[in-house]
Amino acid sequence: MQKKLLLISNSTNPGESYLEWVESYIADFLHQTDIRKILFIPFAGVNLSADGVSPSYAVYTKKVQRVFDDLGYKVYPITNEEDPVKAVEDAESIMIGGGNTFFLVYMLYKWKIMDAIRQRIISGTPYIGWSAGSNVACPTLRTTNDMPIIEPESFETLNVIPFQINPHYLDTHPSDHGGETREQRILEFLAVNPLVKIVGLRERTVLRIEGEKIDLLGSRPMRYFEFGQGPREFNPGDNLDLLLH
Repeated sequence: MQKKLLLISNSTNPGESYLEWVESYIADFLHQTDIRKILFIPFAGVNLSADGVSPSYAVYTKKVQRVFDDLGYKVYPITNEEDPVKAVEDAESIMIGGGNTFFLVYMLYKWKIMDAIRQRIISGTPYIGWSAGSNVACPTLRTTNDMPIIEPESFETLNVIPFQINPHYLDTHPSDHGGETREQRILEFLAVNPLVKIVGLRERTVLRIEGEKIDLLGSRPMRYFEFGQGPREFNPGDNLDLLLH
């Protein structure tokens, strides 16, 4: 079976509704399948509340469901399932939303579904992820931008693609900011991990993977990093075979 993944940079842009910019890409991705239901994993969604940090899974799921209602698909959360592993094994499609990657990975291990999700994706079950949901498709979470608000069992993630993604990749560097740029952070990572390939996935961009075919979709180029080479830009329509081979 061929892997089918839609890895999205971000969910919201200024002045737009939730997932509005990417709806057409999601619709095209799903319409080529016969699925009608999507298992949603909302663990990355964490809200600040009066009593500290508490997950708001029901609110998050409803927010996503409204979008997919318009597309004609039923979204149901794994948090309502009695047997999470079986829910993953029976899922027609799997979707993981954005938020804090460390908390997401912590929960995927706590609920013992990391390996089950990996096996389903490898067997051809369509997968959609944005932000943290894109990051966990990588071998590890180590190119996330998030604070480590909790320590997961491992930094290893789904490992269904052979490269790392840095979601929300930024080129800008505020004039009054004295810290490292995103590019400098990634180059530091490569100095310690020289065999890793990294994609800086800017806002309004998507990676679509089907088997051995990978395409960049959206309105902006992606930035590619490899140890010992200068960063390179790839535009939608360019050949990206170097990412999978």
